[in-house]
Amino acid sequence: MRVVVIGAGIGGLVAALRLARAGLDVTVLERAAHPGGKMRSVPVDGRAVEAGPTVFTMRWVLDEIFSECGARLDDRVALSPAAILARHAWGPDGHVDLFADPRASRDAIGAFAGAREAEGYDRFRARAAAVYRTLEGPFIRGQRPSPLALTRRAGLSGLGDLWRIQPFTTLWSALGEYFADPRLRQLFGRYATYCGASPYRAPATLMLVAHVESQGVWHVAGGLSALARAVADLAAERGALLRTGAHVARIVTDRAGVTGVELDTGERIPAEAVVCNADAAALAEGLLGAPAARAAERVPPSERSLSAVTLCMNARAEGFPLLRHTVFFSGDYAAEFDGIARGRLPADPTVYVCAQDRGDAAPDEPGPERLLVLVNAPAGATFTPSEIATCTRALHRRLGACGLRLTDTPATVTTGPAGFGTLFPGTGGALYGRASHGWMASFRRPGARTAIPGLYLAGGSVHPGPGVPMAAQSGRLAADSLLADRATARASTRRSAGVATSGGTSMP
Repeated sequence: MRVVVIGAGIGGLVAALRLARAGLDVTVLERAAHPGGKMRSVPVDGRAVEAGPTVFTMRWVLDEIFSECGARLDDRVALSPAAILARHAWGPDGHVDLFADPRASRDAIGAFAGAREAEGYDRFRARAAAVYRTLEGPFIRGQRPSPLALTRRAGLSGLGDLWRIQPFTTLWSALGEYFADPRLRQLFGRYATYCGASPYRAPATLMLVAHVESQGVWHVAGGLSALARAVADLAAERGALLRTGAHVARIVTDRAGVTGVELDTGERIPAEAVVCNADAAALAEGLLGAPAARAAERVPPSERSLSAVTLCMNARAEGFPLLRHTVFFSGDYAAEFDGIARGRLPADPTVYVCAQDRGDAAPDEPGPERLLVLVNAPAGATFTPSEIATCTRALHRRLGACGLRLTDTPATVTTGPAGFGTLFPGTGGALYGRASHGWMASFRRPGARTAIPGLYLAGGSVHPGPGVPMAAQSGRLAADSLLADRATARASTRRSAGVATSGGTSMP
């Protein structure tokens, strides 16, 4: 069976790996020069700076995928556990760290905000774990369920658990049950942005991200782009063909379903199935041909997830003790997200800094280091160079208010929403697909199967959602769906073997 995978993001790579392992003839078509999709790096002053996702959690997903394909993740990528998950700062009056050891996190929160907040952290951590346990089996591991199907899977004994995950409560509101200190509500509310959402509109179920991080954050040698290359290499070893610089212009169909793809060069590649790892919005907008557009629902601009303004640089970092992951919070979180919702760049942004040459301490050698600096931004907007420059000055003010100075940055690579829209067509720069706003948002993401026979979807814009492990899981689900449908079709054909009739015609 011939399969084409469109896009070498992590979802497409995992699908290709699993399908090639199953013996199918798999070709991966990637329009960029390298595999990885959003898991990418950019050259700055001759050094590769990670420009996409930087936090690796839920390693069990990749462990299982590699094991199922006859390999070990640890043999392919150098991973080291982070003792300190992240550092968080609000101003010159100190900071608070979250640790891999929850007791250390509790003590740090108590020292920072008092015993009452430490006790609230214990209760919050227990609730986040309960939410995760409720959703892992039926939602994260399973094919996209409807609300009714999720309820059926939970059964009568699980209905109470589904109610207690507070799907109708916003994350920000739910956090008020555990933390009186607004800084801690900011800290844990920020987990909504991992899904491209506002903590003021995202459901409380997203507190599960806190549990995910508490189960381990891993540093990846070479960054997450190295993890993408490792999956691509293993897929090639299992027989998949990766073609970079190959731009798919449309998915070719007939009345029966998918028949292949056509490149922008006019080349046609026949296939009996296609796994599309492009953003589902690109399909819905008709960017892969009008017939394929019905495979996904359009995402109105008002329902798009967050975009970002990112700065990749080599810089000297002075005056604040950065770790690998450090967050500098804005002075008014509500105003920040209100401005973004109105299509504006934040005047006082929350700033995330990934210091890629650090782990739980400063680098051994002083001097310029590789940094990714990121602030949240609205998708769908085109900002002038002057507006991007104003945003850049604002983020430096926020860093300066916390004591951090970045100097010697002559060759910064800046990307805004319009740039991300060019990198990922059809998205308007939205980095996470549909925003996780409201309890129904997760159910509105498309699943692996589509209304077009032979066309399957993978990637962070489809179920089970954004983020490296979830997008990888989507590729796994797409491959499993394709293989299951193929097995069903073959079994049906065997049951309906040719029968001789009196008219001498062989009936299938």
